[in-house]
This record gives sequence, C-alpha cells and structure tokens, in this order.
Amino acid sequence: MASPFYTDEHEAFRTQVRRFVERECVPHIETWEAAGELPRALHEKAAEVGLLGIGFPEAYGGIAVPDLFYLVIAVEELARTGSGGLIASLLSHGIATPPLVHMGSHEQKEKFMRPVLAGQKVAALAITEPGGGSDVANLRTKAVRDGDHYVVNGSKTFITSGMRADYLTVAVRTGGDGMGGVSLLVIEAGTPGFSRSPLSKMGWWCSDTATLYFEDCRVPVANRIGPENAGFMAIMMNFNNERIMLAAQAWASAQVAYEDALAWARERQTFGKPLLIRQVIRHKLLDMKMRIDAVKAQLDILCWRIAQKQLPVADVCLLKNLATSTLEYVAGEAVQILGGAGYLRGARVERIFRETKVLSIGGGASEVMKDLAAKQLGW
Repeated sequence: MASPFYTDEHEAFRTQVRRFVERECVPHIETWEAAGELPRALHEKAAEVGLLGIGFPEAYGGIAVPDLFYLVIAVEELARTGSGGLIASLLSHGIATPPLVHMGSHEQKEKFMRPVLAGQKVAALAITEPGGGSDVANLRTKAVRDGDHYVVNGSKTFITSGMRADYLTVAVRTGGDGMGGVSLLVIEAGTPGFSRSPLSKMGWWCSDTATLYFEDCRVPVANRIGPENAGFMAIMMNFNNERIMLAAQAWASAQVAYEDALAWARERQTFGKPLLIRQVIRHKLLDMKMRIDAVKAQLDILCWRIAQKQLPVADVCLLKNLATSTLEYVAGEAVQILGGAGYLRGARVERIFRETKVLSIGGGASEVMKDLAAKQLGW
C-alpha cells in the first residue's frame, strides 16, 4: 500500500539511489567489509547521483529538499546491502557538517562543506571521549586560546570515518565546566600534533572507526564554528537528526532481515514441505512484520511533524529505542529461521545480527534516551 507521505519525486529519487546501490555497492560490499573501509572514489560517485547533497544548501553544492523522507529513502536503499557500516561511513558527513550549516560562516562552508558534498573530502564528527560516552556536557578535550589559534589537547574515541576523515568537527572545552563551556572546531587532517589509531569492532566493518589524539594541536580561531562556548546547542540539534536517522537505519535493516527470512521460509523444504507451512514459523514472521510496520508508522509521522517545523524530541528518543529494540528482535528471529545458513558469513542476516547493538548505543544509549524523553515530557 502506498504511503500518503511519499510523492512521485520521492519515488524518482528512490529509483536513482537504488540503481546506484545495485551498481556501485552490492557487488563490492564484501571486499569493503574485508578491507575495513570504503574507497574514496565511492564518495565521488555518491555525490554524482545526488546522494551526499540531500538536505544541504544548494549554494554550497547541496540539494534542498522539503522533508526527511528523502534521507529515509537513501538509508532504506543503502540498507539493502545488509551493511550498516556502508551507511554510517558514506554518510558520516550527515552528522559532521550540519553545525556548519547552522552556525558556520560563508568562508567555512566554502572551505569545509563544498568539497565534502562533492565527494572530494571526507568529514567526521568527534564528540565522544574515552571517559565520557553520552555525557557530552562534561567533555574534557581542551582548547586554549593563544592569539589567532587554539591549542587543543585531549582525545576522542568511537569516531566514525575517523581514520579517513579530512575534516573533523570536534567538540572542545573553551570555557568553564558544563554545557556552557563547549565550542566546535574544524580540525584538519595533517595538523601537527593530531594522530589517530583504528578500532576493531563487532560490526560495521567497512566503516573505519578511530580513536583521535590531540597533543598541542594549533587550530586557527577561524576554524571555530559559531561563537565561542556556543557549541553545545549545535551538538544537541545535531543529535535529534542523527537519532531519527539511526531509527530509520534500524527499521530498514530489520526490513531486510525480515524479507530474507520470509524468502528462506518459502524456499526451504523441511520434511517434504516448505518451512513457511509450519505455524510456528508463520507466527514468527508475523510478529516480525507487526513490529517493523509499527516502527515505520511512527517514523513516517515524526518525519512529517519535523517537516511541519515541530521538534518532538521525546518522541524521537522513544522512536530510536523502539526501532533499535525491534531490530534486535527481528535480526535474532531471522537468524533463527535461516538456521545454520543464517550463521554463515555472507548472509545478510548474519551481518545485520552482528550490527544490531551499535544502533542501541550510538547517538545516545537506550537508557539515556529514556531519561531524556522523561525530562522532555516534564516527568
């Protein structure tokens, strides 16, 4: 049944992205997973089909769109590879560059955003610290003003695209304790004193992830995004969009796992009959579909509300938790239905199953989402 939220323009964009995924991603995903990173050429190819510019200002090479459904479609089609790492790394600019959109100068947008949207450079967001996790207000990486530069010392970890990034949007402490002392700096790869090391993960293999180290890095004051000590609000605005996109990724991955399980149940013969004829299997699949459809309904409603300039923070938090818990359930059931075949490398459900937990943690852990939702509701 067609969704009332999707127009012909949305579906035309879907067709374009699907062709890109089938031609440029699906045949190579296993190679990229083994390599532990995406090729830079993929970013340029993605930019050519308009994938990287969606939602960004046209003045800097972006493509203005009226709603988030375009990004949901992009995530949905990329998820058909069965690789969450592809989505995370190819679209890491989606969390790295919005602060530039909202608070950056024209010069900063030309220098740091335009080449990223063209696929010529890679951008990453660096917020999380080894001792901080979701506690953004108490981050410790310091930036001390010294003339026309900041001297940055500290470290960040779990940074998506951290090894390949040319530009890093980094949260630093330029003022006193708490949220009021946080600023955002763009730190360029190659800055003296900046180094990084790769992290090995359970999933998202083709998404390079790193710990970053800053030792007396001199960063131009001109690289500060917005006023000094005004970075916390930009980070929070960023999180809202990131969380709804993580929910979209969880839903899309669950849909892929469900489709593979259904196809297997139709084809697999047990005791001379299709697996799907077994009531217990039909019930599993129906439970999977019920939960997936509930997530999609809420996702569509929230994307529509955001297009109406609403800011439903509590509902976004709850959607992220609903979507990620649904993915964990669906992925587990999909592997169970495929049996041994679902446990083998190369099966999409095997990779999706390994990647479920990162979505429950990234962008704010499930427990943090509950507390934030309760506060937003005035509890």
